[in-house]
Amino acid sequence: MLREWPETIAIRPRHGGVTDGHVLVIPKVHVADVAEDPSVSATTMLRAAELAAEAGDCNVITSRGPSATQTVRHLHLHLVPRAHGDGLLLPWTTARPAER
Repeated sequence: MLREWPETIAIRPRHGGVTDGHVLVIPKVHVADVAEDPSVSATTMLRAAELAAEAGDCNVITSRGPSATQTVRHLHLHLVPRAHGDGLLLPWTTARPAER
């Protein structure tokens, strides 16, 4: 566990994450996805934003539903630190030769 608040925890992904410093921010109560309980989602985003302020450039990502790539039915936010030219593509982006 990297950090714990009364309602939320921050942990490293089981398999290390997609970049150094990848963190999952997870509410302690069960909420299936971001739309199920807006107050829990807002608090979880608050905690992710606190960590993002320390991380520098990063993506903060969550998914809702299988069509949107949600595979775990418990709300969690990915905080993914980024660096220019790191080569990590998001699902909706494509590599451009000038950016590699």
